[in-house]
Amino acid sequence: MPERRVPPEGRLLAVDWGSKHIGLAVTDPTRTIAQPLATLTRRAGRRFPMRQLRRWLDEYTPTGIIVGLPLTPEGAEGAAAQAARAAAELIAAKTGLPVLLVDERMTTALAARADGVGGRVDRDQRAAAVLLQAYLERERS
Repeated sequence: MPERRVPPEGRLLAVDWGSKHIGLAVTDPTRTIAQPLATLTRRAGRRFPMRQLRRWLDEYTPTGIIVGLPLTPEGAEGAAAQAARAAAELIAAKTGLPVLLVDERMTTALAARADGVGGRVDRDQRAAAVLLQAYLERERS
């Protein structure tokens, strides 16, 4: 999938890929902060829940999508990364939005450590927010 840079303005939506649960997060319009948004449920053997994702795309109208790429600790791509790449390709094709794959190593661990901070938020959503906030901070520096 040829990656297109996300536009420098407008909301971004993050997708934290999982085989059963897909966490979503969104930025504010100024891209200052990421917040947990929702968790999509993917049933075994079923396609990516595009209809569920479209609901959030329609509501928040992001200008780009960040998809977490679950690399191994050594930085290699395994089956999970291939599945995330396939999901990113599908999202790009179905939405027409630019999709950027971003290394998501450690986001779930950081999200787990943050459990209980700021109220009860689903771990998958929190992982997507951690991924998106890290991306925002890298872009600012």
